[in-house]
Amino acid sequence: MTAAAASPGPTRAEVCAVAVAECFRGDGEILASCFGTIPAIGARLARLTFEPDLMMTDGIASLAADVVPVSGPGASSAPVAEGWLPFRSVFDLLWSGRRHVIMIASQIDRFGNHNFACIGPHAKPKAQLLGMRGAPGNTVSHPTSYWVPAQTPKVFVETVDVVSGVGYDRAAAAGPSAQRFHEIRRVVSNLGVFDFATPDRRMRLVSLHPGVSLDEVRAASGFELAVADELAETRAPSADELRLIRERIDPEGLREREVPS
Repeated sequence: MTAAAASPGPTRAEVCAVAVAECFRGDGEILASCFGTIPAIGARLARLTFEPDLMMTDGIASLAADVVPVSGPGASSAPVAEGWLPFRSVFDLLWSGRRHVIMIASQIDRFGNHNFACIGPHAKPKAQLLGMRGAPGNTVSHPTSYWVPAQTPKVFVETVDVVSGVGYDRAAAAGPSAQRFHEIRRVVSNLGVFDFATPDRRMRLVSLHPGVSLDEVRAASGFELAVADELAETRAPSADELRLIRERIDPEGLREREVPS
C-alpha cells in the first residue's frame, strides 16, 4: 500500500482531481484533452465514473478503449486502441465544438483571458513560456477549462501580459463567429472552483476547497472576485473515487507533487 493510499482522508490534491473531473460532467461523447497531472487524473476519473463515453487518445493516432494510469506499472503501456484518430481528424472534432481541453493558466484575468506565452512586455518578455500554441483556436472552437496549481495574485491578474486564450469580453467584441463555440467552463485552482455565470461574465468563486477561507482566496487574487450567493464547499471524493485515484489512476501519488498537502 502506498503512503497516499494509507492516508485516512482525501488530500487537497484529491479534492482538486474531483473538481477537475466535475468539469467534464455532462460532456458525453467528446474528446477530452488535459495538461498537468491533476487534470489527467480528473479526466480519467470522470471516464471511470460518471462520463464513460469521454474519448481519450494515445497522443499519436489512436482512440483509447481503456484508461491508462498516470503512474505505476501500467503508465507507460500503450492503450488498447478502439479507433483511428490521426492528427488531421482531431481538427474535425476541435473545430466543431466536440472537444473539451483543460489548459494550465500562467495568468488569467476576471473575464477568462489566459496567458501561457510569456511574462512581461511581448516585445521583450522577462520570461518566455510555451508560446500561443493552440490556445486561441481552442478557446473559440470548443469548451475550455483551466487548472491553476498554485493560485497567487501573479496568476489571477488584473490584465494578462498577452492573450493566449480568449476570454468572454474579447469573444463578445469579436462577434458571433468567435462566440459560437466559446465557453470557459471552469477554473479549478488549489484553493477553489470558479465559473463565469455572472451577468457580465466575470469570474465567480463557486466553491472553496475544504480548509480554505474566502479571505485566503481573495488574498490570492489580483482582481475583485464575484462570489456565489450560496458559496459551497468543493465536494470531497467518494470512497470509490478515492480508491480509483489511489489504486488505479495514480498509485505512485504524483498528484501530491503538483498540490502538496
